[in-house]
Amino acid sequence: MEQRDSLSKVLGRTDVLALAFGTMIGWGWVMLAGYWVAEAGVLGAIGAFLIGAVMCIFVGLTYAELTPALPLAGGEMVFAYRGLGYLSAWVTAWSIALAYIGVAAWEGIAISTAINYIFPLPQLGYLWTIAGYDVYLSWALVGVVFAIGLHWLNYVGTKPSAIFQIMATTGLILSGIAFLFGGIAFGNTEYLVPTFTSGAGMVAVLLMAPAMFVGFDVIPQSAEEMKIPLNQIAKILIISIIMAAAWYIIMIVGIGLSAPSAVRDNAAVPVADAMAYAYGSPVFGKILILGAMCGILSSWNGFIVGGTRVLFAMGRAKMLPQVFGELNPKYKTPAAAIVLSGIICILAPLLGRNALVWFVNSSAFGTVVAYLMVSLSFIAIRKKEPELERPFKVKNGKLCGYIAVLISAIFICLYLPIGPGSLVWPYEWGMILGWAVIGVILAIGAKNSYPNVGAPEREYLIFGEQYARKQSTTIK
Repeated sequence: MEQRDSLSKVLGRTDVLALAFGTMIGWGWVMLAGYWVAEAGVLGAIGAFLIGAVMCIFVGLTYAELTPALPLAGGEMVFAYRGLGYLSAWVTAWSIALAYIGVAAWEGIAISTAINYIFPLPQLGYLWTIAGYDVYLSWALVGVVFAIGLHWLNYVGTKPSAIFQIMATTGLILSGIAFLFGGIAFGNTEYLVPTFTSGAGMVAVLLMAPAMFVGFDVIPQSAEEMKIPLNQIAKILIISIIMAAAWYIIMIVGIGLSAPSAVRDNAAVPVADAMAYAYGSPVFGKILILGAMCGILSSWNGFIVGGTRVLFAMGRAKMLPQVFGELNPKYKTPAAAIVLSGIICILAPLLGRNALVWFVNSSAFGTVVAYLMVSLSFIAIRKKEPELERPFKVKNGKLCGYIAVLISAIFICLYLPIGPGSLVWPYEWGMILGWAVIGVILAIGAKNSYPNVGAPEREYLIFGEQYARKQSTTIK
């Protein structure tokens, strides 16, 4: 049997928490907090995120049990193969790859928007107009340069990427504290309107919640690289979800206190303009953007880690061309996966600012599909392998698993044409279908290259010697 490459264990507790929290928070709250309040009202938006947090906690508990039990790169793919088999594992992995790389792709758009707020970029090199937005080369190049820089950082090692993640997450937290302080000290409770708009408005905000919480699931993707006790992985995962929920709720209150609706609703960057209004100077809006840019970079960096690890795991398992499963001999990083992610992130800013929402929604769909598959895998593994060593075991696991399945299925229905928040054709569905086509092409190429991969070999490639099952229980 051929050599199986393994990732190096370099991540400590602080690295892992910064990876999860920094990945979840990102930049979305800066651009979208005003939209959340306008759509649902202050209490409606808070309620939507509380519901989203509950969903993520139930799903997160299934992750919390499975990750330390099977701490291997690929996370969701590993769980689905163990519980449901090859095809389910492939669909799960490709769906979560869409979620990670899709969100990573819009970070280039976000960074261009942020820098344009601080230093208006000259409109040079008109390229085209997409969905009413004029795309200029001077604007797009900002995202391209940052995409190249972050992917290079990930290429040269996991530890440098982790150190950068801690620094960026710290800057993000400081900017949020400054924003909230301004709202409390200089704002007005009279600005906390509307309080609640409608159920439809609350649903509109709820539809974005999965994309805002996606990030805790990079923990199983990087579990193979952690050097911490396995039972602590579960605790860090759940804590990161709670921290993210608290952050979003605090920022909703912060923007509600900081500025009246007339300012929030007409702002280019709502949180920045609200902070400038609260402090009485546009300088403070630019300061907020500088701090929030750390959120862009921390989220971007985290999704690069998550997306490239799942592609690496698929390549190692021969579900994709094997080049994706090979590590750079010097840096021990998944080079081909990083290159593919880099190409997508470099091209994304060329779609213009309106593509930000398209990437968010299509990525959210990929997220909830993966959540459903992990929840089903959790139930299946509980039934098939009760003897599996579980460093962390969820109480009332069967009930938790079924609730996670139900919640995930409901969220999937919300995105379908039958639901109230159907994704938009051709942009959002086009991205999903395009990603599916790319995946099918790569899967066919892998199948043709490796037509005779048997169950024992696949088992070894996915799980290694330590976690592979006996052949009698292997899922074929």
